[in-house]
Amino acid sequence: MADEILMNPSEEEMSSEELNSLIKIRMDKLDALKQEGKNPFEITKFDFNTTTQDLRAYYEAEEQKAKDACGDDAEKLNEAIEAIKAVNFSIAGRIMSWRDMGKANFIDIQDVSGRMQCYVRMNDIGEESFAEFKKWDIGDIVGIDGFVFRTRRGEISIHARKITLLSKSLIPLPEKWHGLKDRDTRYRQRYVDLIVSPEVKDTFRKRSQIMRELRAYLDSKGFLEVDTPILTPFEIGASARPFLTHHNALNMDMVLRIETELYLKRLVVGGMDRVYEVGRIFRNEGMDTKHNPEFTTIELYQAYTDFHGMMDLVEEMMKTVAQNVCGTLTIEYQGKTIDLSHWERLTMVEAVKKYSGVDFNDWKTDEDAVACANEHHVALPEVPTKGAILAEFFDAYVEENLIQPTFIYDYPVEISPLAKRKPSDPAFTERFEYFINATEFGNAFSELNDPIDQKERFERQVDQRKELDPESKAQVDYDYVTALEYGLPPTGGLGFGVDRLVMLLTDSASIRDVLLFPTMKPLPNEN
Repeated sequence: MADEILMNPSEEEMSSEELNSLIKIRMDKLDALKQEGKNPFEITKFDFNTTTQDLRAYYEAEEQKAKDACGDDAEKLNEAIEAIKAVNFSIAGRIMSWRDMGKANFIDIQDVSGRMQCYVRMNDIGEESFAEFKKWDIGDIVGIDGFVFRTRRGEISIHARKITLLSKSLIPLPEKWHGLKDRDTRYRQRYVDLIVSPEVKDTFRKRSQIMRELRAYLDSKGFLEVDTPILTPFEIGASARPFLTHHNALNMDMVLRIETELYLKRLVVGGMDRVYEVGRIFRNEGMDTKHNPEFTTIELYQAYTDFHGMMDLVEEMMKTVAQNVCGTLTIEYQGKTIDLSHWERLTMVEAVKKYSGVDFNDWKTDEDAVACANEHHVALPEVPTKGAILAEFFDAYVEENLIQPTFIYDYPVEISPLAKRKPSDPAFTERFEYFINATEFGNAFSELNDPIDQKERFERQVDQRKELDPESKAQVDYDYVTALEYGLPPTGGLGFGVDRLVMLLTDSASIRDVLLFPTMKPLPNEN
């Protein structure tokens, strides 16, 4: 009895000539099928009534019922087990392995829920059909009608009464996809990655679950999900670089949004007190394990609360989502244990003093801050004010130490153009960011609702942008200022990256691992 699993050779082990030869063999098989009037690509549907996971669960439940009902009576138990075979099932999926034993073959079928062994015997499907079946290949998509049973080796399988070729695979699947050293290939050909790597599919199932839980949590708190424009009429003065495009019908340049904030706060002005958007964001900047040019955020705004209310919301939301998705608040991430049940809260001044020993309150002037930065070899910002230099100290000394969940609040006004000033110290704003594993996960404010202050900050921000980049086309969003002049209630706002949260809860090292189709530079032959 042959029990070797026949797999395709790895693409990594094949030369291009060998791969082309295998592809030609499959093309020849397809041509032969077409000549016989059996083109599999002409099949439009296949009615299946179960999945491999549900079929396995069905058999286990029926088998247990039979054992409970029959007790020690082996004869009755055998009769009950045979009765299970009277029920016909249909499944559809891809052939992933093949064991050829002459007139009987075992193949593994993979569908959306998992894999199941299938027993295909000439005496059951007919000699002609069996001869056709033996010409098929691993990777082909098939439909199977048959009954479920347990083999002598104890594996729940489906016994085929009929098997139909639904689609022909013309390129061999790699044998050992995890052995590929070039991870870029996995990202470029995600469809192959999903076929041969079940854990990759699990990551994206969990991503979908995380999105459902986030929406469910916010919906339960009375937030309304909305959509705002992706194409915006001009570049705002924020530091993030946008992607530029042109609207032909209006004959005007436009940009892809770098945030959803200003439109959402317009809605709060309009009386929609709790709103959120799951938004695709575009930033024409660098790429690394934590950044992709297009990514997903959730921004939310709640009237009549402040940034402390947003802290409470973040902590409760993170705990709720982690518990519902992972079943625990203790998360293992890249070899570190993250405890989501405890969140530390520090001002930026406190955090810088804790980790660098430098006290912001010792700086009386901007020149004092510059001297201290030079002494500690901290990079100076483009506009070297005390507040901006404090943020540079934070980047240099603090962020790398924030492994456990931590809120950092009271940010300098120089780096927070949309946050409300602290009444007790106007040099700072009511803003926080929260960090896990030395990574920023989200950003929140007590939103600035003073139209006069907002206008001045916007204009100053745009002027600074144009000083640094004379070619910049940044403009002040005066319509947003007008909205504020109608009156924005005291409002707390929050924005956070969904992709980084998915990375955390799926133990994924790179943002590319949680994006189905990350941004990639085309290969030469793809242009």
